[in-house]
Amino acid sequence: MRHRIAAVSAAALVAIAGSIGIAEAQPASLYAPSAVVLAVAQGENAATVVRATTVSCAPTAQGTHPDPRGACAALNAAAGSLDALLAAPDTNRACPMHYDPVTVTADGVWKGSRIAWKHTFSNSCAMSATLNGNAAFAF
Repeated sequence: MRHRIAAVSAAALVAIAGSIGIAEAQPASLYAPSAVVLAVAQGENAATVVRATTVSCAPTAQGTHPDPRGACAALNAAAGSLDALLAAPDTNRACPMHYDPVTVTADGVWKGSRIAWKHTFSNSCAMSATLNGNAAFAF
């Protein structure tokens, strides 16, 4: 009889816990969040966004970026210093010397830390020559 009362009591506790919404403990994520908005804007203050894309890199590469894997690889290679995304300009490419600024930005969270980065180029040709082959801004 005692075992039956104990079993009934345990079943009742489980039913009550389920009905009042006691939450189960969820395991913490193994991945630090990495989700970034990449944008290209006209002007120095990045007020007029020309195009933008999103990329999330943990646990898998995804987002609206046309090549999220390539973008995540480029961001990982930068190892937290997004200035590393800026390669030496292509010396075989001649750009006009006019000033029509274009600004690239990266805003979001990278490996659990908040990032807000921007770089302004003198014009779109200089931007293309410098970011040539960089998958992060190939959108």
